[in-house]
Amino acid sequence: MHADYAQGSTDGPRLSRRSRRCESAMCNSVGDMSSRTTRWARLPLYLGGMMGPFGTTVIVPMFPELRENLSASSAAVSWGFTIYMLPFAAALLVSGTLGERWGRRRSVRSAFLVFAIASLLCAVAPNLAVFLIGRALQGVANAFITPLLVAGLAEVVEPAAFGRSVGIYSSFQAAGGGLAPVVGGLAADVNWRWAFVGVAIMAALLATAPPPGEPRIDAAAPEFRPLLTRRMLVFGGGVFFAAAGPIGIAVLVGVTARDELHLSGGAAGLLLLCGPLAAMITGPWWGRLLDNWGPRRSGLVATAAATTVGGFLALGTTPVSLAMISAASGALVGFVIVVVQSLASTVVDGNRGGALSFVLAFRFLGHGIGPVIWIPVLGMSVPGALIGAASLGIITFAAFWVVTRPSNTALHSPA
Repeated sequence: MHADYAQGSTDGPRLSRRSRRCESAMCNSVGDMSSRTTRWARLPLYLGGMMGPFGTTVIVPMFPELRENLSASSAAVSWGFTIYMLPFAAALLVSGTLGERWGRRRSVRSAFLVFAIASLLCAVAPNLAVFLIGRALQGVANAFITPLLVAGLAEVVEPAAFGRSVGIYSSFQAAGGGLAPVVGGLAADVNWRWAFVGVAIMAALLATAPPPGEPRIDAAAPEFRPLLTRRMLVFGGGVFFAAAGPIGIAVLVGVTARDELHLSGGAAGLLLLCGPLAAMITGPWWGRLLDNWGPRRSGLVATAAATTVGGFLALGTTPVSLAMISAASGALVGFVIVVVQSLASTVVDGNRGGALSFVLAFRFLGHGIGPVIWIPVLGMSVPGALIGAASLGIITFAAFWVVTRPSNTALHSPA
């Protein structure tokens, strides 16, 4: 018995080391499985990020066909873009907070279903009035999608990697914005209504995989008051001018491609793909740069660069030159969007969705108003409209300078 005990005491440490190695291997295996599960949990959020940009810009290359088929003028058809943006922006002021109260899962699923129904309404519209009603409903539905998806993303990734995750999310948004003109242009060459049928199918599929998040009531319900601060209003104002200018300048590029360069719908869609494709490729890199640089340096560099390169679009007098400058502009616009979404989703503790939706309301209000201002100018002077739109980024730079100062700790503290 003593010999057995002695032998056991000799094997004990060996078995213990073996056991530790097994436990370590098992932990690594479980960690890998958890990481893969987390990635799969993020995928529907990333794919959902494509929906808003896709639905927004799908009509840009089909303006001539909409004019002819719906018996409307260019100015009237341009409201198909603006009427989507204005209700979207108005609803965004409250949609994030309401969505957090009602529960992200239920809110996003319902929003995708409404988006699908509105898209079918656009597809079967017999006249411009019905088409515009469908577009307005799309905008309202999207207000309950975008901010809650990013808020859901903030809950499933580590804070240190959040910038990179927002960069990937922005890449999917760019992919949606890039595919939309291609699909819209190709559909315009056949039958523009099929583009909206495709959007309806896409939204219905995404409704099956909403982000996690149950209703929050009583004391747990997020409040609106922290959103109504001077800093938040300055931040939102800066984002508004960016959207009415350098961020939203692709709309002017699309109209220029059709009306000035006389490209077909499909060719204009491919040209418009250059910017979002560049943003999609560079998005994760911008996210890592944001994690390393922080919001102040990233925001100022991104805004200054996007403003400068946006002005160079006035030099794009051929399809090739316009496509090349659009690619550079699109990549830098993607950097601005990564900074805005990351900063807005972490600025108000306890109401990520509400803060992001509040800031995005200013962004999409700018997207809606920008074409109304600049498309008439475009008819008089293409360079004047492009340089004028890009120059609004100067106001955005000033706003970012103010709201990201080190003394404004609320914008630097993680939520």
